Amino acid sequence: MSQRKKILYGLFGIIIGLCVGALFRNYRTLEIVSMCNSMNSVKQKSALEIIGLHPSEAPDNSQHNLVFVGVMTAKDFLQSRAKAVYDTWGMNIPGRIAFFSSEESVAENLPLVALKGVDDRYPPQKKSFMMLHYMYEHYIDKFEWFARADDDVFIRTDKLEMFLRSIDSSKPQFIGQAGRGNSEEFGLLSLEFDENFCMGGPGVIMSRETLRRVAPHIPTCLKNLYSTHEDVEVGRCVQKFAGIPCTWNYEMQSILHHNSSGVRAFSGNLKNKEVHSAITLHPVKKPAFMYRLHTYTLGLKAQELRQQSLFLHRDIAQMTALLQIPKINKNLAPGVPIFPSDETSTGYLGDHDVLATLTILFQALTPDLNRHRPAQLDEIIEWDFIAKSLYSGMHPNPKRKIESSLKEGLNDVVREIMEHINNFSRQRGRVIEFRELLYGYMRVNSLYGQDLILDLLLVYKKYRGKKMTVPVRRHLYIQRSFTDVRVREITGGVIPAHAVTLDRRLPGVTTRAWHNSSGLDRMRYILNSGLEKLQDTFAISNPLVYELRPAKDRIVFVIPLAGRSETFMRFLRNFEEIALKQDQRTDLLVSMYIDPQESPLVTGLLDQLRQQYPTNRINYLQLYGNFSRGIALDRAIKSPFCKQDDILFFIDVDMIFTQQTLDRIRANVIVNRQVYLPIVFSEYDPRPELSTDGGSKPITTEHFNPSSASRNFSAPYPVMSSNGYFRQFGYGLAGIYKSDILRPDLGGFNTDINGWGLEDVKFLENIIAANVKGSQRLLDVADGKVDPFQDHQLGQQQELTVFRAPDPSLVHIFHAINCDTNLEEAQYRMCLGTKANTLGSFRELEKRFAHDRELLLYGRKGRGIR
Repeated sequence: MSQRKKILYGLFGIIIGLCVGALFRNYRTLEIVSMCNSMNSVKQKSALEIIGLHPSEAPDNSQHNLVFVGVMTAKDFLQSRAKAVYDTWGMNIPGRIAFFSSEESVAENLPLVALKGVDDRYPPQKKSFMMLHYMYEHYIDKFEWFARADDDVFIRTDKLEMFLRSIDSSKPQFIGQAGRGNSEEFGLLSLEFDENFCMGGPGVIMSRETLRRVAPHIPTCLKNLYSTHEDVEVGRCVQKFAGIPCTWNYEMQSILHHNSSGVRAFSGNLKNKEVHSAITLHPVKKPAFMYRLHTYTLGLKAQELRQQSLFLHRDIAQMTALLQIPKINKNLAPGVPIFPSDETSTGYLGDHDVLATLTILFQALTPDLNRHRPAQLDEIIEWDFIAKSLYSGMHPNPKRKIESSLKEGLNDVVREIMEHINNFSRQRGRVIEFRELLYGYMRVNSLYGQDLILDLLLVYKKYRGKKMTVPVRRHLYIQRSFTDVRVREITGGVIPAHAVTLDRRLPGVTTRAWHNSSGLDRMRYILNSGLEKLQDTFAISNPLVYELRPAKDRIVFVIPLAGRSETFMRFLRNFEEIALKQDQRTDLLVSMYIDPQESPLVTGLLDQLRQQYPTNRINYLQLYGNFSRGIALDRAIKSPFCKQDDILFFIDVDMIFTQQTLDRIRANVIVNRQVYLPIVFSEYDPRPELSTDGGSKPITTEHFNPSSASRNFSAPYPVMSSNGYFRQFGYGLAGIYKSDILRPDLGGFNTDINGWGLEDVKFLENIIAANVKGSQRLLDVADGKVDPFQDHQLGQQQELTVFRAPDPSLVHIFHAINCDTNLEEAQYRMCLGTKANTLGSFRELEKRFAHDRELLLYGRKGRGIR
């Protein structure tokens, strides 16, 4: 027995010795682990610290504790989708936001909650329930509302706040887009006939009372799952323990909007009813589209704020009139100002006569289509008729297709009007839907604004009480007034700023100089530029002097030339006076088909200018064969005489220009972004009765039009309707960077066209086709073929916007037009149309025909009228 005890004690001693040895051996390791755990416990943030909430903040003492938004995400999406959410609408939540991911997730730049015991497997049932439980444990008394969102939903936070503040949060509320499963799942989700669930994609909103009732029973709900859909199970849990279903409301489809286009959702035009009216938009699968939506909705918010500002100005003007306060005296009593009139004051609210209205009581506030009362016949502004086409009495093309800009403007007007109507109709259980624009009238007064009369076909739907659907017609009388001039910086787009350099060139300022200048210098420059533009319009003097004068971008005038040496000499005089002596950063490149007899004269003039102005690049290309404007321009573009960062401006020999022309070119041509196609002023035939004489040779007017050697080209040309017209259908003059025109998707100019004409139309069609490809690039981003954050080539191939505007400083001097019958039919018809437009204005031709019996009889005979 003693021997057995000895053996047992020995074994026991060995075991104790081994344990003590192992403990001493691993003591250092345990000490390190203990230190790491203590460090982690120190670094780990509390629930309030994660969302930046002070412990004393609560709904009863803070306006910023309205809603807590929990965004479900995954470890792989933290730096893409989650970051895009936090950078956009997540910054403007009327409350707080937090991202909930798996246990091992880490993101220093996000308010992240890594849920213990949760992974990123799909479907995320456990993640969804644990997120709700975390909200209940830490934030139940800190917020009135709790929202569950995915990382692919976009929320209009301003609309969300307005919506939630209109609902009683003390009652159990379960708000979302109600669903019962698709046709394949119907009856398989274990739902009773009167049960539903809130679809999780567009977002789900719970009141504090709902979460308080449901959260303690979440472990029970997790143990009793009947489907793989987490939103179905959350809805079942809410129905069972809170006793309420998801909102049975048809309007939730538009308030919490789900787009069924999948990954391509919101990759197209954002000007639609859903984007404008919805609170949430789902799904936004690509971060680039999240930034795109954010930029667009910020623009909508700016419009809303501007409209609110106008309403307030109108109220101020009305109250001022009711109080009978003289306009020269803005004081209720001496020394007590109502509204500071000094623009330098911090309390200055702007001009209350912002709509340039009258000061007579109430007359300023009443819209009136007769606000402009013409005193003479010439002051009458004629209406354009809108139907399937656009009809204009004084337009060169009386019947034409409705331009896309006008069509977009009409759509905006109709959408805003319908939203305004339905804001009041829904309260009465009805809705009015727009069906069709039957016809309308439009006119634009450059001093006041646009007037519209529209005949609309609508559908009246009553869905409360006795249901009915009735088609109705209504007339709209709309007045869109011009407001005050404001300077606004516009940025954004689908491409992130860090991926693409947006090279916006302002007049006379290079991009590098602009970015290196101070904010004060930029503001001074903008103000001076604005005053300069107002000077062009209203002929006022600019007392300010530019204080920011960096180097200007170089412009290369590219001119195709075929004969006409005398006209070319006038062009060179103009070029020397404006470009060489004044601007000094404008060069010349001539592509010429010149007869051997004229070639020495032309080249001699160019060589003389080159020697006289050595700092300017004055070059020419000698071309041979049949004349082709397309070939002439193509050779010039590809020549070494112009550089990649030069602005190329294609101009004709018949043009005259001023320094303002060069400033407008630099302002309106933007590298990688915009092409400038000015609408030039074309001179009428000064003596149309001499253009032809019984079939004899046409008489030119080179000797009596304003182009003599003594002409001062710095003086503005007298632009009047009696002596010319703006050539809206001419695209031959264009400004573009060389780097842009050499893009593969543009292809330069068509070299298969002989003679003049049509090559400019083909060039414009190429730009439009490239813009269509730009829309395709959005689809490529949606399909995952292109990553705009990584693919810099995408930024270099942005859409080239075509900017068109009348330029009174660019004047086409009249010359006789001979249309060659050997031209192709399209070119010949274009030539005849241009020749007809140069005869004179419609009013002048009307007067000439009305007072000349022979012309009237000749016209009747030509049309076969007896």
